[in-house]
Amino acid sequence: MTRQTTMTVRLSGALHDFVQANIGEDGVYENVSEYIRDLIRRDKERMEQDAFDRLKAELTHAFAAANESYQPLTAAEVIARNRR
Repeated sequence: MTRQTTMTVRLSGALHDFVQANIGEDGVYENVSEYIRDLIRRDKERMEQDAFDRLKAELTHAFAAANESYQPLTAAEVIARNRR
């Protein structure tokens, strides 16, 4: 079951005008809620892509390293290192 939450966002000036220009008959979105949901989805996708790109870069670097440079690590050590 999907949970819904109502949130209030206050916009003024240029931000308000920008949102208004993107909704309704002249805009891409029917209403503000649709626009905000799309922005959140895009931001979520961007964050997930950034995390994937970081992982891919680390794996590429690791696979390119010489076997002698590998160090045994526990899962806890890897997790602690990645939190930094």
